[in-house]
Amino acid sequence: MSIWVILQVIVLLGSIYLGVRIGGMGIGYAGALGVLILSLGLGMTPGTVPWDVILIIMSVIGAICAMQLAGGLDYLVQLATKILRKNPKHINYLAPAVTYFLTFFAGTGHTAYSMIPVITEIAKGENIKPAIPLSIAVVASQVAITASPVSAAVIAVSGFLEPFGVSYPLLLLIFFPTTFLGCMITAFILSTFMNNRLDSDPVYQERLARGEVKPSRKHDEPIILQKGAKLSVWIFLIGIVLIVLYATAISKNVGWIQHVILSRNDAIVSFMLAIATAIVCFCKLDTNELVNTSTFKSGLSACVCVLGVAWLGDTFVKGHIPEIKIIASQMIVAYPFLLAVAFFFASMLLYSQAATAQALIPTVIVALGITPEHTAELPVVVASFAAVSALFVLPTYPTLLGAVQMDDTGSTRIGKYVFNHPFLVPGVLAIAISVALGFVMAPMMIH
Repeated sequence: MSIWVILQVIVLLGSIYLGVRIGGMGIGYAGALGVLILSLGLGMTPGTVPWDVILIIMSVIGAICAMQLAGGLDYLVQLATKILRKNPKHINYLAPAVTYFLTFFAGTGHTAYSMIPVITEIAKGENIKPAIPLSIAVVASQVAITASPVSAAVIAVSGFLEPFGVSYPLLLLIFFPTTFLGCMITAFILSTFMNNRLDSDPVYQERLARGEVKPSRKHDEPIILQKGAKLSVWIFLIGIVLIVLYATAISKNVGWIQHVILSRNDAIVSFMLAIATAIVCFCKLDTNELVNTSTFKSGLSACVCVLGVAWLGDTFVKGHIPEIKIIASQMIVAYPFLLAVAFFFASMLLYSQAATAQALIPTVIVALGITPEHTAELPVVVASFAAVSALFVLPTYPTLLGAVQMDDTGSTRIGKYVFNHPFLVPGVLAIAISVALGFVMAPMMIH
């Protein structure tokens, strides 16, 4: 390995480390700094800015923040809370199911924020360590990104694989059952084989003795819904259905529209902005207030992160395609599961499912020699995709930190060794099971 390659790797990892230390949009800032150093300092050709992914995130967030302003997210939270309150003893299963479907529906894992206090209260009331349902719920909200029909990650991988005969609807048919079952099986394992009793936690007992644990409330304060809350949800839901139908209609394999007027990506952007327009008009929203919603702020952060990190990853990867191709063709063909391992560690550093997909999947396709005539390795790529959700490894992700901060029992805590936190085991299990199920299902569905 030459000194130049070593320096390039140092810049890559150093930029990511700096971004993680800064936090928030800082990882996007540091990613762009890395591109600057790699190109001007080390002579690498800048990679491609992932404009399609960024535009899709912007349009989806535009629609979601309109729905939030109309009260639609409050309505969804109200429905989810009723489900959890009605079956408190099954909180370990219902919590991840609720956060999974909220993410699946909205295309962003930040919807899990609203459920964290509810999950904590219900778990306390049932003498269950909140760390158990909270950890699975946070992981489920991340894994569901790889199955959501409106997530930038799924749309990106669909764009990469459709030329080789794998349609967008087919990917959804594979991603949804494998990831959802992965999360539910993980919930079963943790509920069955881990100590769930809250009163056995010494930290909880210490906090309880000091009076630092609030008594569990049997009911939350009722949410007063705005007039257009339910309507906004229905508009958003109808829009998602139309997007899936249109994507199916223009698919080369199952489509019935021969002359494509709008590409899938363009259709998603236009449909989402049309959904936002309908919500604003029918729910009579003040558009000046849209930028003040939490969804808009988190969406802007996501765009900056994807911009910097995916650009950095693409710059480095494209500069070393020959070496990566040799390694991938030898290792991944012999040991297919290593692709999932690569996705896992890449997403842990890149901090975004979409950024990981954008940075690695095109190179993997080239490295594995996938062409329209040679598609034998396609199931490996599809099955491994769920592994791009390893955002829980470093205990710095917003929903993860939110769960730690909102659990006053202290059962959801980060250890002094950084990696010994309650999200690691559920996350690794959920991804491993999802990938394993993918390796079973993908070959059956694709060939």
